[in-house]
Amino acid sequence: MAEKPQPVQVLYCGVCGLPAEFCEFGPDFQKCKPWLIQNAPHLYPDLIKDAGEKDGLSDQLQSTSISDAGSSKPKEEVKRLPGGKIKKKEKQEVIIEKMTRNKRKCITTVKGLELFGVKLNDASKKLGKKFATGASVVKGPTEKEQIDVQGDISYDIVEFIIDTWPDVPETAIFFIEDGKKVAAA
Repeated sequence: MAEKPQPVQVLYCGVCGLPAEFCEFGPDFQKCKPWLIQNAPHLYPDLIKDAGEKDGLSDQLQSTSISDAGSSKPKEEVKRLPGGKIKKKEKQEVIIEKMTRNKRKCITTVKGLELFGVKLNDASKKLGKKFATGASVVKGPTEKEQIDVQGDISYDIVEFIIDTWPDVPETAIFFIEDGKKVAAA
């Protein structure tokens, strides 16, 4: 009779939970390296060599210091999502876009007011009353809520937004004209 096949013993990483062979493809391979060197050196022999070389380099780097004063660009906040995807913090800006519908009808779209703590339902009511048009909160193509206002109100909307919601600075309001972002000021 043929021998009964034995189950395969799989070594799982203690840091990320993936099989040790697949840690390099996981989201946090840098965090897994010390665990792999200690528990699975046969899978990644290059890590042991690199660790030996880095010890000498790290002593040299610690003796020399580099100041961060030379970099003038502020770092953006980055958020890690499951699977290693990176989500950047959204810029706080209000975007006003005028779209034409049926040759003569216009719709003005206001995006980004919620980033300044403005409730979109209240904002749509105020816009509708001020400009005597229909205004509603809808989900845009990026699955984020935006305000659609009937008619071309782009001529007066910046002033209204600044007067009504003082938390929204004029420098954070932009128009989209012909696919290009233009500052409102």
